[in-house]
Amino acid sequence: MAFSFNFDIPLQTEETNDKNDKAKDVHLTCSEASATVSKIKDAVEHQLLLDPLSHIENWVPETITIGALPPLLCLNESVFEKTASEREDSEEILAKTLTQNSDLISGVYEGGLKIWECTYDLLEYIDDAGETFAGKRVLDLGCGAGLLGILALKRGATKVDFQDYNSTVIEQLTMPNVFLNCEEDDENEEKNSSPPSKRKALNASEKLLDCCGFFSGDWNSFLILMQNKTPSPKYDIICTSETIYNTDYYSSLHNVFCDLLDENGIVYLSTKSHYFGVGGGLHLFEKFVEQNNVFQIRYLKDVEQGLKRHVVSLTFKKPEGLAMGY
Repeated sequence: MAFSFNFDIPLQTEETNDKNDKAKDVHLTCSEASATVSKIKDAVEHQLLLDPLSHIENWVPETITIGALPPLLCLNESVFEKTASEREDSEEILAKTLTQNSDLISGVYEGGLKIWECTYDLLEYIDDAGETFAGKRVLDLGCGAGLLGILALKRGATKVDFQDYNSTVIEQLTMPNVFLNCEEDDENEEKNSSPPSKRKALNASEKLLDCCGFFSGDWNSFLILMQNKTPSPKYDIICTSETIYNTDYYSSLHNVFCDLLDENGIVYLSTKSHYFGVGGGLHLFEKFVEQNNVFQIRYLKDVEQGLKRHVVSLTFKKPEGLAMGY
């Protein structure tokens, strides 16, 4: 599929008009703000199928290997596209992306079926930095294929939630990929055990039910859904890649960070400097974050070849006295 953006369907929300007003006091009112913005797509928590691969025909796995990271398995993108007509898709995004020859249709399909290059940048940074995720609660926000969350699982995260705009992406791509990797880990444990352990039926699904959650919908609705949980989750790490291409989404994205990140947590964000034809990019998002004065942005990795790309982190700013050690 050729790379392209399609913005024939404009995104209209109250968020766009009210963004500047909200920026003044987002630290105090981010929870309330998220509830007042118009919903685009209601959030849904998806129940894991016992075997997410069983209802997908002609699936072909591929292995992604980066540095010292554990191998990551995922459904082959080209095979996935060629067999799109055979899949269940209540949103009809598979047909729309093919007929419109587009990787993104704003407000309809937000690009989750494609693994974008900045995801690999973030994986490479995690490899270089040695982030283990051990014992951490992790959110893979705008997860798509789910590679970042899958890596967190493989490196010892105790809880990983996966979120994408489209339910089709979650059900047809994310869940199968997570299951595929979990099943592979179980097989390796069985081979390496001495004496060999008995393989429990549906062991992979049972493991995922305990440590994973799967969600679709726009970020405002997702945030409200998570706030209504008892207790409302707080994440040690939020990973997100290629999610700041549209400035209309900055307020809702910032609200998710503000409300769901643990006070000592960190956001890993990978992005391009600028998204041509869309208008967003790191410099505009950095300005938005600075105006809100909630998070500190730190540059972690710059990639110069092709379009400039970056990996940055966001952490909560400390009160001035604490920052000076008083």
